[in-house]
Amino acid sequence: MKKLLLIFCLLATAHSFVFADAIAINHFVVKENPFGTDQVAIVATDSAGVTQENVNGNFTFVMNGFENQLKFEKGVAFYRQKINRSTFLYAKHMNETGTHANLYYIYKHDSKLSPWHISWVLLVAIPLVLVLLAYMFKRFIIIAVIIFLIFLYFNYHNNLSIPTFFESIIDGLKNML
Repeated sequence: MKKLLLIFCLLATAHSFVFADAIAINHFVVKENPFGTDQVAIVATDSAGVTQENVNGNFTFVMNGFENQLKFEKGVAFYRQKINRSTFLYAKHMNETGTHANLYYIYKHDSKLSPWHISWVLLVAIPLVLVLLAYMFKRFIIIAVIIFLIFLYFNYHNNLSIPTFFESIIDGLKNML
């Protein structure tokens, strides 16, 4: 009888492990780290923006091209790299459901960081508007070229390279489909 009870308990335990739900991060946001100066936190959220407190453990993120293991506790992980000046931060996470990436502009003012999400639509719209205006107004061509060069310099100066620029647009298009 004891052996039968032991086998039943083992099967019940094994059955609970078989149906365990895998934790995946499909949405995340970047926020200022309240516990560290000049650092940001990655918060795992659902599609409505509510923090997923059941996310715990180590997850791999690629931040501006560098792979990092971030330890999540109650849905929050701290990115330990110091941010010395305003910069772009391209955060990407890959799991079974696909690649999830966000582009943020981290604006540093006083001793605070303000992350602003940059949509891929905005990255496409700015150059297209400049080209459209230059096409419509022939006198605007020189000014449009100057504004476009300033746009490229601003992106380059704040760590948004051309490959990252196009990668964020392509990821946005993939997520749209």
